[in-house]
Amino acid sequence: MPKAERRKLTTKSFTQVEIGSGWINQTIRNANARTKAKHFRRLPLETNNQNWTLHRVGDTFSVSFGLLRGIRKRIPIEVHLSSHRELLEAILNGSAKPGNIKLFCSRRGVWYVLISVSMEVPDAEPRDRWIGVDRGQNVPVVAATPDGPVVFWKARQIRHVRRVFARRRQMLQATGKHRAVRKLENKERRIVTHINHVMSKQLVALAKRCQAGIRFEDLSGIRASARQRKDTRSDAGQNRDYWPFYQLETFVRYKALAAGVAVDAVPPHYTSQTCHRCGAINKRQKHAYVCTRCGYKAHADANAAMNVRDWYGLCCPLVLHAPAGGLHEPALNWVRETAAQAAA
Repeated sequence: MPKAERRKLTTKSFTQVEIGSGWINQTIRNANARTKAKHFRRLPLETNNQNWTLHRVGDTFSVSFGLLRGIRKRIPIEVHLSSHRELLEAILNGSAKPGNIKLFCSRRGVWYVLISVSMEVPDAEPRDRWIGVDRGQNVPVVAATPDGPVVFWKARQIRHVRRVFARRRQMLQATGKHRAVRKLENKERRIVTHINHVMSKQLVALAKRCQAGIRFEDLSGIRASARQRKDTRSDAGQNRDYWPFYQLETFVRYKALAAGVAVDAVPPHYTSQTCHRCGAINKRQKHAYVCTRCGYKAHADANAAMNVRDWYGLCCPLVLHAPAGGLHEPALNWVRETAAQAAA
């Protein structure tokens, strides 16, 4: 349907449909909001908080709504997670505000009611204790806790998923099965999203136990700025373009916001090359980091995570070598200003 005709639709255009006007109006609004969409295969039924009510009898929650015109039913629901049960209880006791609900049927024929909730969350308290997080390809998340221990999250499962699905897509593309390729892409995205949800939840829980904030490297624009070898780019398990760094950080940020955990971002420059003990700059050798000045040895990602954790106040020794004739006055002024700024 053209967009101009779509915007003129009202409930009178669907008198033959035996569904309440609230559901129809919201569906029309959702269709008009997606201005770039040309085709709609399936949209979930949605209505605002005025057309549904949440109930609880014992340990059983139920939702009442009028889907068909003139008929209102109360349907018991099975809560998916224990944390969702807490949100439903918050709606009933008035500490959370209910929003829209959506009715969605999966491809297996299972009906879901998706309830949106808005509530006040505690402000993140200012922290002097931080967990430094280093993200990479070999090890997706390395967290350096403020008390010393370093926690690693392995990337073996993500690399395996990427490589297996890349081979399957290549085989299907060779036979011209483009629809099956899209299904595989969607499945792969769901698996990686689930892994990021699990890692982000565990990282926020670690921050709450340590009573610390979470500090990331600011990796914006890393795909455009970082170079990759051709053999690395051809490997789906190692290609940096396939790694969802931003998605993981987004999941951590909104989970930390709900938990009252502070999140900070620092520049990523030289965090992997700087010695955490003496501040000297060296080159890492894959997973090993060895400082040529003080002899400090550590896992390269653990060293980077500790540098991110202690970013403010971290400095690198700077030695200025003057020429034989001495420095000119402009150069001396620049040195004085730089030293004053560093001291401040």
